[in-house]
Amino acid sequence: MALAEITGSMAAVGYGLAAIGPGIGVGIVFASYIQSTARQPESAGLTRTYMFLGFAVVEALALLGIAFGFVFGY
Repeated sequence: MALAEITGSMAAVGYGLAAIGPGIGVGIVFASYIQSTARQPESAGLTRTYMFLGFAVVEALALLGIAFGFVFGY
């Protein structure tokens, strides 16, 4: 019985899996902002700050995922 050999880097697969979480997180952040603005429009300015802060934190996780994929993949 012959075993198949995988050559190359699996970093792309790892990053693809790591990008699922931040993708869902960005969707939740923006959905929450839209819902809070629809419920109370006068608080849109205050909640916009928190939206961008949450977006930046979630996107930092995606950047860490791609960085670790390259560091540990090679």
